This record gives sequence, C-alpha cells and structure tokens, in this order.
Amino acid sequence: MSDDPHKTALDRKLISLREDYEVRNWMKSLNCTENQLRRAVQAVGNSAEKVREYLSKQD
Repeated sequence: MSDDPHKTALDRKLISLREDYEVRNWMKSLNCTENQLRRAVQAVGNSAEKVREYLSKQD
C-alpha cells in the first residue's frame, strides 16, 4: 500500500507491513491476525495473491 491511503491501484497487489494502517487494512481484508499476516509475507513474499493462497492452506 502506498503512503497515501487514498491511492490503491497497484497497492492491492502488494502487501506492505511498514505502516500500522496498512497492516490493519490487510488483516481485515484477509481475515487474519497480524502474526499470520507477517508469517505469510515472510514465507511467500509481498504478493497479495500468494499471501491469500498461503493463508488459505493454513486452515
């Protein structure tokens, strides 16, 4: 996500964990905890698609 929370075009495809609001938004969007989100990004990178796949296999 970009530094401007109103600009979201490419940001929907990449997950950034730099800002608290970005982490909160991704947690809500992906229905996961912060720890799950951070582990997923560490495991597969910051592609939202890959993180979604990773999280879906963790259930």
